[in-house]
Amino acid sequence: LASLSSYPEMLLYLTDETGLEGLNQDEKLPFQRILFTQYIFRGNLAKAKQLLEENSESFIGTGAAGTLAFLAGQANSTDELFDDDLNFLRELTGGDKVAFFGPTGLFHALATLQNNQTDQDQKVAHQIGITQSLFKDSVEDKAYQAFATFLQIRNSTALPGEEMSFHKDDEPHSLTVLFTALSQYWLNSSLKPEVKSHVESLYQKALDNDFHFFSLNLAAILLGTGHDDEQYTEVVDRLTEETGLSPLINILQSEEPWKRNLQALIQVTASPQDASSGLSERLIWMVDYKDRTMQISPKEQKLNQAGNWSKGRPISLSRLYSGKLPYLTVQDRKIAACIQKQVNPETHGTSYHFDMDKTLLAMINHPLLFFSQYPGTPVEFVSGEPELLVEERGSQLHICFAQEVTEDNITIFQDTPTRYKIIEINDNHRRIAQITGKNGLVVPIDASEQVLTAIGNISSFMTVHSAIAADVQPGSHSNIEQVEADPTIYMHLLPYGTGFRLEMFVKPFFEGGHYLKPGQGVENIIAEVRGKRLQTKRNLGLEEHMARGVEESCPILDLAIDLEQENDREWHLQNPDDCLQALQELQAIQDQVVIEWPEGEKLNITHQASLKNLNLKVRTNQQNWFALSGELKLDQDTVIDLRELLAKAKNAHGNFIQIREGQFLALTQEFRKKLEEINLFSEGTGNEDGELLIHRLAAIPLEKLVEEAKAEVDDGWKDQIKRIHESQSFKPVLPSTLRAE
Repeated sequence: LASLSSYPEMLLYLTDETGLEGLNQDEKLPFQRILFTQYIFRGNLAKAKQLLEENSESFIGTGAAGTLAFLAGQANSTDELFDDDLNFLRELTGGDKVAFFGPTGLFHALATLQNNQTDQDQKVAHQIGITQSLFKDSVEDKAYQAFATFLQIRNSTALPGEEMSFHKDDEPHSLTVLFTALSQYWLNSSLKPEVKSHVESLYQKALDNDFHFFSLNLAAILLGTGHDDEQYTEVVDRLTEETGLSPLINILQSEEPWKRNLQALIQVTASPQDASSGLSERLIWMVDYKDRTMQISPKEQKLNQAGNWSKGRPISLSRLYSGKLPYLTVQDRKIAACIQKQVNPETHGTSYHFDMDKTLLAMINHPLLFFSQYPGTPVEFVSGEPELLVEERGSQLHICFAQEVTEDNITIFQDTPTRYKIIEINDNHRRIAQITGKNGLVVPIDASEQVLTAIGNISSFMTVHSAIAADVQPGSHSNIEQVEADPTIYMHLLPYGTGFRLEMFVKPFFEGGHYLKPGQGVENIIAEVRGKRLQTKRNLGLEEHMARGVEESCPILDLAIDLEQENDREWHLQNPDDCLQALQELQAIQDQVVIEWPEGEKLNITHQASLKNLNLKVRTNQQNWFALSGELKLDQDTVIDLRELLAKAKNAHGNFIQIREGQFLALTQEFRKKLEEINLFSEGTGNEDGELLIHRLAAIPLEKLVEEAKAEVDDGWKDQIKRIHESQSFKPVLPSTLRAE
């Protein structure tokens, strides 16, 4: 079914009753369900109905009866039949969250969407979340994902993005192609080029191998997206009559492309107050990881009139469990579907809790995760895999796991200060852990060839860090590609207490997410990067050299507090000014280091300023004082009034002045001192223009400042400077009769 290939011998075996005669009813059940699916997708509803009626017990709780009614256009009975099966599953499992396994779940979602009720999209999205939680990595999972993404975009002003397309190396399942194409058609009556290519290819396979359900629907989609080919029209008309099926595209009215584009344009150009109407509420997830335990708490945020999100208020798990919150995204619903309801048999009280293993997997790549302790700092959950270390110790090789492999199905590994790997442990990993033991496996270095063979096999399903390189000969069984290691230094900065934390890494795979300490560990790494198994050989000496180069270029690191021992290269800068100093030093060597911030928590030194950026105007006022005004011009769009600059400099604790949220101006040491002098000698403002009043005697210390800045001065200032110079050069003549010692 994945690629609509035809296996006539298998179909003949399934339809021949004599082939299954020796089996009891339980043993026949999987074969009967496979045959039902074949009948449905081949458009033979009559045979599917006969099979269902003759073996009704084999299909209880499967959604088969509802699927058949839906495809046959029997709207009156479809919902009732689906509900009967869902109620059966609830009684069977004793829980509320149940779903249909296999393609019937997709047809249930389509049938719900067809009901044309006010909350139909919300119901379908909720059901999809439950299904994806219960049947992770099923063949229908990507079809569900496309469907859920469609629902989310349909209820917003967003434009379809890369989330509804195929990776160039993918060979998507037939159901994924169909539901992605349906979703794109309903959103804007068109298909993306890569989706169209898959639709056309799959259509031909369906036609060649008599999968009439797919032939009919793919032809209808191609017709609906502007492919006026007589062949498609003929196929749609003929198969509609022969099979009794109706094209699925008729369930919803497709949107004209200009409507969504216009709405998106309006949203982009709207003021914050207007734009807030598009999405006024959202859910964020606060996480706290302590003592190898992850705590999770959801919060509901609201958009205020200024266009900023509120701090958020806690939201109960019971509300999330209901699935009735309209602003939940696809991923929110996947997480909410992991909530379990528990009724105390004695008190009859109800409680809710997360199934933590399922929840952690559902949170992978969620864009709105934050630290509970630092709510402004985003957290990243990524999918990881166990890592095996092969280290050389004298004349022996030591083989062990980087992370402990326990009986838990899911483990958490903190990769960087804001990045956690969610690692699934399977039986293969446990078998290897049994062999290596808690303290690791020690073998003679002479056995390197056998170790290489083992590494080649193991690296097909987990990451390996090895002191010896695996065989990556072309055509080898392991199919590992050799790539060049990237020795670039990465510096992570994030809030930490009242200051900031800095941590240094390398990322040997440029496109991968494997962060390692520079110059430490083993040379060879084998890991999966974007779906491919890659091997690289690190140059540990070069990494260490580059790391030391960065440290030598950043003197502020010598003043920082080392957070870890053993050269882990982690530092704590206790105040923002020190962090800005570090940032300035790092920016000066940006060809040697990549600076990475958590999204939303970035400090940026946008400009550096000296006296040459300062424009001054000095005039003599009526009270015979000097009136000083001016501005600091940083670029065409950034000008700071002198009074504002002095106020900011007065409140700053270093050479950095905040000019906007997260944006800072760096002052030279000399400029900083001159601003302090102006603050010292100025006497407030003299009129409504806000000019600063300077006593005439203050011309002595401020003369150099006015000379070096771009200054416009009046005759009064010039006369005062002239008098000062004359008095300084005056040499009195002593009387000849003076007698002094």
